[in-house]
Amino acid sequence: MIPIKPKKGHLLIAEPSIIGDLSFNRSVILLADYSDEGSIGFILNKPLEYTLKDLIPQTIADFKIFNGGPVEQDNLYFIHKIPKLIPDSIEISLGIYWGGNFDVVLELIKKNKLNSTDIRFFLGYSGWEPNQLEAEMISNSWLIVDNSYKSELIEKCCESFWKEKMLELGGDYSIWSNAPENPSFN
Repeated sequence: MIPIKPKKGHLLIAEPSIIGDLSFNRSVILLADYSDEGSIGFILNKPLEYTLKDLIPQTIADFKIFNGGPVEQDNLYFIHKIPKLIPDSIEISLGIYWGGNFDVVLELIKKNKLNSTDIRFFLGYSGWEPNQLEAEMISNSWLIVDNSYKSELIEKCCESFWKEKMLELGGDYSIWSNAPENPSFN
């Protein structure tokens, strides 16, 4: 596999060698921003035990909350594919947007104009200082792949997403897809 340079919208797939890191072990991350100033992403396949109504009692929405990463886990973030409904959204790429006016999001939820295939919520994010992600790539912590799902990525991602990506990569990666999360359980 030919390594590609990371950019906004790419997916970071945790190499099987990331073991014991609770945040990143078997993670698939959407790279939301990539620049000389650093990188930001959201883990797509690590649901938490919370729903939106657990965190924001004035809403009755039971949207799942995902662990976005180890940085600022006391803040709620979201990605979506409906920028026409959510002002101030920032395009990541391929029809996926980050953030926007949260009051509008709450109003859309109240009016039942959003569903879980339109938006995904995260506690925290994954962040890298300048050159840190590149160093981790050199040390074989991450694979970078294109987002072939485009805006459908939001509904595609589930807990088994890492395993699915390992099978897609084939070769030795397909063997890792069935390995236990903790190799000492083998």
